[in-house]
Amino acid sequence: MVEEQKNTPDMAASSESEHAPPRKKANVRFAFACAILASMTSILLGYDIGVMSGASLFIKEDLKITDVEVEILLGILNLYSLVGSFAAGRTSDWIGRRLTIILAAVIFFVGAIMMGLSVNYPMLMTGRFVAGIGVGYALMIAPVYTAEVSPASSRGFLTSFPEVFINLGILLGYVSNYAFSRLRLQLGWRLMLGVGAAPSVALALMVLAMPESPRWLVMKGRLADAKAVLAETSDTAEEAATRLAEIKEAAAIPADLDGDVVAVPKRAGGERRVWKELILSPTPAVRRVLLSALGIHFFQQSSGIDAVVLYSPRVFQSAGITDKNKLLGTTCAVGVTKTLFILVATFTLDRFGRRPLLLASAGGMVATLVTLGLGLTVIGEGATGGGWAIAVSIASILAFVAFFSIGLGPITWVYSSEIFPLHLRALGCALGVGLNRVTSGVISMTFLSLSKAITIGGSFFLYAGIASLAWLFFFTYLPETRGQTLEQMGELFGIHNMAGDDDSATRPPSPEEEKITNYVEMAAPSSSSSTATSSHAK
Repeated sequence: MVEEQKNTPDMAASSESEHAPPRKKANVRFAFACAILASMTSILLGYDIGVMSGASLFIKEDLKITDVEVEILLGILNLYSLVGSFAAGRTSDWIGRRLTIILAAVIFFVGAIMMGLSVNYPMLMTGRFVAGIGVGYALMIAPVYTAEVSPASSRGFLTSFPEVFINLGILLGYVSNYAFSRLRLQLGWRLMLGVGAAPSVALALMVLAMPESPRWLVMKGRLADAKAVLAETSDTAEEAATRLAEIKEAAAIPADLDGDVVAVPKRAGGERRVWKELILSPTPAVRRVLLSALGIHFFQQSSGIDAVVLYSPRVFQSAGITDKNKLLGTTCAVGVTKTLFILVATFTLDRFGRRPLLLASAGGMVATLVTLGLGLTVIGEGATGGGWAIAVSIASILAFVAFFSIGLGPITWVYSSEIFPLHLRALGCALGVGLNRVTSGVISMTFLSLSKAITIGGSFFLYAGIASLAWLFFFTYLPETRGQTLEQMGELFGIHNMAGDDDSATRPPSPEEEKITNYVEMAAPSSSSSTATSSHAK
């Protein structure tokens, strides 16, 4: 009889395991669909990058603008997107991740229409400002939503989707350049930019079918809704229960508190405390998380990817290709290469891990940037028999974007979205995206001037040096995160209290802390996560 009682649970477990595979497959499919829809917001940035690389040739000719104005036109969207990325942290905690994605699509739609109808440079720059806000929203919210809805077993695969769609958008932008380049000058570039409004309309409609992030639902006390989403996106029922318990713990909701809707106690210190924990006086563990996220975002852009992608027609011109149709056709090859190799990373992230792919990616980027700089230097000096240098330059560009796409491109978004504690995630991700866009803007708005100052070959030698520093940073500072749940990341980095509770929350701030905090809150954009003010317990 005792033996029978002991075996009964085992038999039940065995019975459950027999039905687990079909349910797992269905749940992974559902999480897959959610990740695709959320990540499609990234296509907006990709299309803008790709289309502007070719459209800028025709805009310069039509509007009679200088190289400096072209640099500003191409790079300024990255700075404009800061407004959106910082606002997205608060917006997504206020109205939810899903509605924030729809808002991003609507804003970009307005910006694309304005750019397509522009009659002069100031109007074009105004359209860039509006579109930039939409891009900032999309960049911040896509990886956060995808990371929060994905099970740990496939989070790397699913969270790499935003980069996949950025690359798909770049390819579509290149194709748009090629398709409309034969139209008359005044019409062609305007259609290239205006067509970008179409994906945003489709995106806004499709996102309505997505569920809300389970972590946002828990933060709002909507436990029943969160359980339903977790049941559809977890590999097993046990994993769904574990994820719910971990999210409740991170949000400082008592484990025994249950119900369809529960009151979430407000966290002492509110928004001020999030800034304090992440920026003003972080613990060594939180500081490491922050520096890891900021570092990987900085090196993703400072290693020169935008110089190649945005200015690929100019680089190919320097490599000896002068016909515009051939230029745009060769540029399409860059988009195809990036898109194909990003798929390699997508299917290998959860198999090989983040570190191996990052190190292989950065090492390959160093080698290809050196060969590209060498080839362009030989061509620039007008050496006879330099046909080999042209071939080396073109091959190096394609190899560079391939190495970028298998590691540093997608892993930046995966890694930075998964390492922050829940109550710091929105602000932490916003800061990472902010640095990413600033760095991208600096690279985009200085490449032509830098090329004139130290030659185009010298520019790529400089980027090779930065990529070498990136490899050292990844090797010495970033731990492997494959297979960890979002809540387990705290233990990996040494953050044992994911809810962020400490004694400092119960005491009033010192006059010095009060002064510094008030200054930061007045000076900073309204980017702080309202997670703290509305969702987290002390």
